[in-house]
This record gives sequence, C-alpha cells and structure tokens, in this order.
Amino acid sequence: MKFTKGMWMMRDGVMANNCEQIREVTLSKDKTSLYIYAVPYKADVRALGGPMLEIYVSSPKKDIIRFKTVHFRGDLAKYPEFELEDDKLPLKVTESKDGKITVVSGDTSLIIGKNPCSFDFFYKEKPLTNIGQRYGTPLLSHMETPEGPHMRVQLDTRIGEKVYGFGERFTPFVKNGQVVETWNEDGGTATEIAYKSIPFYVTNNGYGIFVNDSGPVSYEVCTENVMSVQLSVPGEKLDFMVVGGGDIKTVIQNYTALTGRPALPPAWSYGLWLTTSFTTSYDEKTVTSFVDGMSERDIPLSVFHIDCYWMKESQWCDFEWDKEAFPDVKSYLKRLHEKGLKVCVWINPYIGQKSEVFDECKSNGYFLKNLDGNIWQWDLWQPGLAILDFTNPEAVEWYKNKLRRLLDEGVDSFKTDFGERIPVDVTYHNGSDPLRMHNYYVHIYNKIVFEVLEERRGKGETCLFARSATAGGQKFPVHWGGDCNSTLPSMYESLRGGLSLCMSGFGFWSHDIGGFEGNAPAEVYKRWLAFGLLSTHSRLHGSTSYRVPWLFGEESVKVCRKFAKLKNQLMPYIFGISNEAHKTGVPAMRSMVMEFEGDLGAEDCDRQYMLGDSLLVAPVFSEDGTVDVYLPKGEWTDFWTGKKVKGNGWRREKHNFFSLPLYIRENSILPIGKNEDRPEYDYASDLTLRVCSLMGTPTVREIYDTKGKKVFTISAVKKANEASINFVGNYKNITIDIDGKKITADKKEMKIKL
Repeated sequence: MKFTKGMWMMRDGVMANNCEQIREVTLSKDKTSLYIYAVPYKADVRALGGPMLEIYVSSPKKDIIRFKTVHFRGDLAKYPEFELEDDKLPLKVTESKDGKITVVSGDTSLIIGKNPCSFDFFYKEKPLTNIGQRYGTPLLSHMETPEGPHMRVQLDTRIGEKVYGFGERFTPFVKNGQVVETWNEDGGTATEIAYKSIPFYVTNNGYGIFVNDSGPVSYEVCTENVMSVQLSVPGEKLDFMVVGGGDIKTVIQNYTALTGRPALPPAWSYGLWLTTSFTTSYDEKTVTSFVDGMSERDIPLSVFHIDCYWMKESQWCDFEWDKEAFPDVKSYLKRLHEKGLKVCVWINPYIGQKSEVFDECKSNGYFLKNLDGNIWQWDLWQPGLAILDFTNPEAVEWYKNKLRRLLDEGVDSFKTDFGERIPVDVTYHNGSDPLRMHNYYVHIYNKIVFEVLEERRGKGETCLFARSATAGGQKFPVHWGGDCNSTLPSMYESLRGGLSLCMSGFGFWSHDIGGFEGNAPAEVYKRWLAFGLLSTHSRLHGSTSYRVPWLFGEESVKVCRKFAKLKNQLMPYIFGISNEAHKTGVPAMRSMVMEFEGDLGAEDCDRQYMLGDSLLVAPVFSEDGTVDVYLPKGEWTDFWTGKKVKGNGWRREKHNFFSLPLYIRENSILPIGKNEDRPEYDYASDLTLRVCSLMGTPTVREIYDTKGKKVFTISAVKKANEASINFVGNYKNITIDIDGKKITADKKEMKIKL
C-alpha cells in the first residue's frame, strides 16, 4: 500500500505519526524483552497527549530479532497466531557511552539510537538492513488513512540487493520493483494473485524478514521508495522479525526452525502420480484402462488420484462415493492396491447445499455465519455452498471422522484443494478476526487432514497434495502449483512459482505436467514431462481432458517412460536431499542464487534450478529445443554423456525430447539406483556412485532407507593424483563410477588412482 506521492507529499487524507525520539528503554527482569517508549517529536520537552509508539524487542530463536511496534493496545479482537517455536531467549543488551543500545541474539544484532532514533541490524558486524529515514526521521510509523489505521515500516536495501520469496509468486523471480499483497486467492498461475502467500522474504544480503501477522501484509518492494522494502498492515500493531544468517541457506534454516520444518514425505510419493483429470469420466473401466495402459507401456506408476467426481455433482464435499460409478469402493481400491498403487482422493472444506450432510452441519453449527447469524452461502463452485468453521472443535472432529472412514475404505492420501475463497464478512465459532483468518484458514485445514493421515498411516507415510498455504504450511507437504495453462509460457510461470515458494521455507513442490487448463500440444507435453519428472513430486493432471501419454503420441510414451524410470533411479539421491530438507529446512529444489550465493550470474536465474546440491536442471522452454543454461564457475559433468564442461557463464544448447541440460556439479557424489520400476526400494544395495571432478575439499553423501534412517555415508577427497574414498555403515553391491572409471566398492577405505 502506498502512502506517499513522491518524496515530499502524502496521499490525500494520509498522516504519518513517525517514531522520532526514544524517551524510555527498559529491559524486563528475565531479560527476554526490551521495552521502548517512542514519541513523534525530536525536542527534549515534556508533552501532553498526542500519539506514541511502544516497541518490544525480543528473540524467539538464535539469530532472530523480533521487533513489535504498537500504537493502541486496546484491541480486543482475537487474532489467529502462527505456530512458532518461540524459545524466548534472553537478550544481551549493552549501552555505549554515546547512549546507543545494542541488542544481540547469536551473531545478529540491533543497534538503537535514541534522539534522533535509529534502528540498524547487523550480522557479525556486516550491515543487513535498517529502518529507513526521511529527513532524519525513521519511517516506522502509525499511519492515519482514509482506509483506516495502518502500521508501516521501510527497511532499506543496499546497492545490488535483490529480494526473493513471499511464497509461490508467478511474477518475475526477483521481486524488486513489485507490489506484493499476501492475500490468498484462486487466480491461476498467470497473474500476480497467489495461492500460497507467505509474509517472508529473503535477500542476497544474508537476511530475511518475517512479518508475524496472518492478515494482509502489503509490500512495496523498492517501489514507493526505490531503495527500501516497505511493509504495512491494517490496524494498530506491526510485528516483524529480522532473520540473520549471513547467507540464504542459513537464513532459511533459521526461519524454518521458527515456523516449522517440512515433514518427510513417504518414498512412494516421489513416483509418478496419474489422475482422472477434473471433468472427465471416472468409471472403473476407464480408470483401469489408464492404469493398465501405463503398465502395458512399461511406464512406472506409483499413485492414482481420483479427482472431484468420485462424489456426485453439486454435492461436494459430502464424502460419499458416487455409487453409480463406484458400486463397490473397497473392492475397487483393493484392486488398485494389488496393482502396486497408492490411492489419493480430492477433498475441499466446502459443502454444497444439495449434499445430504448440509442440514446436519447446519443444525450443529458447523458452518461459518454471516454477521446476522445466518449461514454464509454463495453459488460459486457449488450451488448454495457453505464453508466449514474449523475453529469449532466439533466441526473439526466431524470432518476428521469423514476422512477416517475414507482411510478405512483404502484411501492413502488426500488432495486438499481450495482453502483460498474464505470470506471476511463472517463470524467464527471462537471469535477469531475474519480478516486475519482469511489466509490462516488453509493452515488449519491442511493441519487437520495431515493429522488424520499421520494418526492412521503413521509418520513417514503421510502426504497431502495441497494447493494453498500460509507461513508454517511447509510442515504439511506436498504442495502443487495450482491451475496453469497448457503452454510453454505457463510452464515457465510454474517454475518461477516453485522457485519463490522454495525461497520461502517450503521443501517440496510439484505442478501439473502438461498444464491444467486446455490441452497441450505434444511438443509442450513432452518438454513438461522432463521438467515434471525432475521435480521433487510429479503428477499428470488436467481439467477437461486426460493426461495419459499415449493421447499425445507414441514419442510421448517413450519420453514419459524414460524420465519416470530415471527419477526412480535417482531416488537414493532425491530421498537423501529430502531428508536434508526435513532436518534443516533447506529445500530439495533450490534456486541458483541459493546454491551459488555471490555469483552475480546466479542472482536472476529463474529458468533453471538445482535439484539438491549436485544436480542442475534446465527445462526446455522453446519449441525447437534451444535452451540457454547458466553454469557457475567450476567443472560440470554432463549427466547424459559424461563430458566435462567448464562453467563460468551461459551456454546455448539444443536438445531433443529425450534430454535437457542436466549437469552434475564438481566435487559431487551422485548415487543412482538400479531399480527403475518403483521409487521405494533398498537404496543401499545395487547402487552406482557417480563421483565427479573431486577436489581437495572433502565431499560427503548420506544414503537413507525408505523410512528416513541413515544407512551409510560415503566421503571422498582428492589428494594429488589419488582419490581417497571412505564408507561408514552398511551397504552391498556398490559400484563407484569415478569420472567414467568403474570400480567395485569392496573395502571401507579405498584409494583410487586418477
């Protein structure tokens, strides 16, 4: 939200009460909070009346400084709060001879000046950001506007500083110059609207900013002031945190330590998912023809997803199978399981008026209500649709019981669709503020479903396929990119969204291979297959037409087969980087700037990504197969040919449909399994370890079993013309492929001549 017109003037009807002088500073007795009393004038006088700002500085985690500013404290509204791991750390506070106060958490510090007041954040003495000033006045303000009161702050950026994140944003990857509104909406992938709005951003200057507010946060990213990120919220308080770390990876680790680490998805979830698509026929004969068709064509399949029409039209979501299409559900699901498949079904948190359960929920008070006490309804999506009130414990238990019954029938996972179309002119059972509940609603929704799955299937076997999220939603993977078009530009939009989401603390991400809306030309479908099957999770899904590969030509079948099998072979590596995401918060899919911070060429890269630390993937977005790929400095190994390529700039390549730029980073150990048919198998047996371009710095790779338990570790280092390789743990039938030279791993410690 913009408050000014240029450098000198405010918008009509806007007045700023800025923080200009600090009159009082008090450290709490337990040293966990610093209280600051500030006023909007610089003169050293006693004043009566007028606005003041109260500031509370604290540290919920090491290297995170929380900065909460309050104008009026009389607000009695009940706000939903993010689930934070707040350790309430003691602060180290000192005051210098010139009266400046230093607050320290780990290696992150805040230096506060009193009159004129100033706020500067550092990491190991390196300047991170500061509250910007205009004519010596800090732009930390209570704003009076025609739209009501707001709180705002401007945080300065440095020359060359670039801003990333804010959730899954389909706009350009570098957010400088954009206006970002954290307001979840169902807008597809071709607009600035987002399904997953996360009030967190990270910069290439080694810090992140998290706004601890579940409501709408408005960001002017180097727009209202071209060298500042302005953030503002409606109301009388502003609560933000500066997350230090020194580099993007560490910042993400610190942020997810606060908001939650991603759960580890089950190994089977990484295989290929096939769906019924949306508005197509779902009868058992059709479904069986798809499943058997994949098997007959030797395309490995792991999950079959049944979309909306497993229920009767206009009755979503009543959790009742359409008996005409599925007369014997348990037997049907059993037959799918016997084919080696897991089964996922579509759900949402809305109930159409035609559903038999509508009256039950109405009489029990399970729906959101209008301000007049009646049930809130509209006709979009489903006729007479009402929305379940997940702040009502009885409604939550009712919903969980519906899910439990489906799990008992044989369902393995749920696609938690929607959750964005949540009105604000409603009342909640627990009295929550509806404005702040709009984004937060989906967090409760996904958490409820995740809890039921974990209760029945156990940890390590729980997986959603979710469209929407807010801060902390990374704890309930997996998320997919929403409704995209079946075009190459939309494929590119999807990648940008995934990169931004993974810069926002999310460890895993997927998208609809071939696009959702429309019907992709075979050329687009084949390019998207390669991209989709080199993402953490892979799903063939559409709207009005099926996405089975033979409908796109025989070559599409071959492309699908090749990349589906390749992904299964890469599972020892992919599951390893997934365990890293689960343990540290560093995502499995990484932007180039995250992995190569400091490389100027990597800062704007949004047409390629790192799958983990060792594999560079560059999807092909052209009709003729031409692709530009950026290789950072170092020696890279072409995955397909084994050819060595010196990096330090851009390369233009041309690829057929059976390849794309796929490079192994120098000093890497890439484990490749023998099993092509399933994503879950013994990753510690019959394994080839591709060891590429060793250096004098040791490199390490950990191998896990399908339950997430570490089985063995391999480390390697180059010494003169010799490779020293060491194993710790249990393994069998391991082949070492060191730059094309294959050797059987028959000892725990090996020396190999290079």
